[in-house]
Amino acid sequence: MSTSLSAAMRLGSRAEHEQAEEAPFVTDLLAGRVGEQGYAEYLLRLRAVYDALEGAVRAHADDPAVAAVHDPDLERVPALDADLDHWLPDGPRTVASPAVTAYRERLEHARAWGPLLAAHHYTRYLGDLSGGQAIGRVVDRTFGLAGRGVAFYDFPAIPRPKPYKDAYRARLDALGLSPVQTARVVDEVRAAFRLNHGLFAELVDSLPA
Repeated sequence: MSTSLSAAMRLGSRAEHEQAEEAPFVTDLLAGRVGEQGYAEYLLRLRAVYDALEGAVRAHADDPAVAAVHDPDLERVPALDADLDHWLPDGPRTVASPAVTAYRERLEHARAWGPLLAAHHYTRYLGDLSGGQAIGRVVDRTFGLAGRGVAFYDFPAIPRPKPYKDAYRARLDALGLSPVQTARVVDEVRAAFRLNHGLFAELVDSLPA
């Protein structure tokens, strides 16, 4: 029995996904040990990544694979800007980051074939609708925010993430990619998780001891 595209993406990237989830920065964030400056640095990197991803997706929204996942309700740049207004009201909105540069270069490469962009879209947004929700609750509680400065984790148009994610995966599966194409997409999901791990590693290096 053949494996669906979404299942192949999930199963084929499990090792890289776990490595990203177990990065020291993520562990510290979930344990409430990341300070305000460290969290703001995280948001700056996320903003740069989402700016590149969302621009690429909008530019290629007529590609069938991109159209299958594109949804303006998922876009995070406005939410990240709102959060940065809270955390860095007079601060920068850009960051010098080799990890971000590598991520943006990979997204530029992914523009060449719609399913590659879909791989990055899947990695980021389904993560935001899954484990990202737990991170948002921890951040809110750790800093006593009462809902302020955590707009990134809020998807007001998606009150029930599970049905949304199920429908999202079904649209991916309906693309009917060949085994060779599926393998290429899985490789890109792996790359996306490695790039995320790179962001986390860089953040640990930049934080105070």
